[in-house]
Amino acid sequence: MQATERPTFESEASKRIYEYVERHGTAKRNVLLDIAPVSSDEFQVELDRLKSRGYLEEDGGTLQLALKVGAIEEYESDVGVVTIRPARQQDFQGLVDTIRDVTAEETYVVAESIAEQLLYEETVTRHNQIKSRVFFIAAIDDEVVGWTHLDLPQLAKVQETAQQTVGVKEEYHGHGIGSQLLQRGLDWAEANGYRKVYNSIPMTNDRAMEFLGAHGWETEAIRRDHYTIDGEYVDEVMMAYRF
Repeated sequence: MQATERPTFESEASKRIYEYVERHGTAKRNVLLDIAPVSSDEFQVELDRLKSRGYLEEDGGTLQLALKVGAIEEYESDVGVVTIRPARQQDFQGLVDTIRDVTAEETYVVAESIAEQLLYEETVTRHNQIKSRVFFIAAIDDEVVGWTHLDLPQLAKVQETAQQTVGVKEEYHGHGIGSQLLQRGLDWAEANGYRKVYNSIPMTNDRAMEFLGAHGWETEAIRRDHYTIDGEYVDEVMMAYRF
């Protein structure tokens, strides 16, 4: 299933199975059988339908979303082989730790809120009729060192505009990882029909504004005194990239 495709269901049982997996990131077959309002035979039929439609995938009795968000890429850097790939539920803790590492160094309010949302929902990917989000991560020796995130609204009037965040752990700055992650997110957005991607950051985050500006982003708007940081009012800079 594509991340821009709104899921539809042929039965209440299919809807309930999918929604449980979507909310929890992964789910065991026996748990899904308990929550589905059907017999075991009917459950198998509904599960097979969801898998054949590309909504869910199964590995050893564990179900997760089967979103198609791109392939695994690798490139050589002076800090080792960097792997950039779609995030999985197994990356949850590493992803949260990386976002917190970045937001401890720089004020990045949107990223902070995403970390809190991840912890509250306890799932990496969301894809339902209301909202959708995808993450790509950068990993070195299986350690998550950076991320880019796309928040994808399902409301038709804003469905061609996505919000992107990106960050790399402090010790891995200067090796091109952030640029690779940023471009991976932009390439995905363009390939999936988005016309604009935006990022909102505090005016005090000079590094982020310089980074985005160097990659072709432009300041679209400024919201005065939008944040309160260390007891001071700080403007929000809304930067955008148009395709």
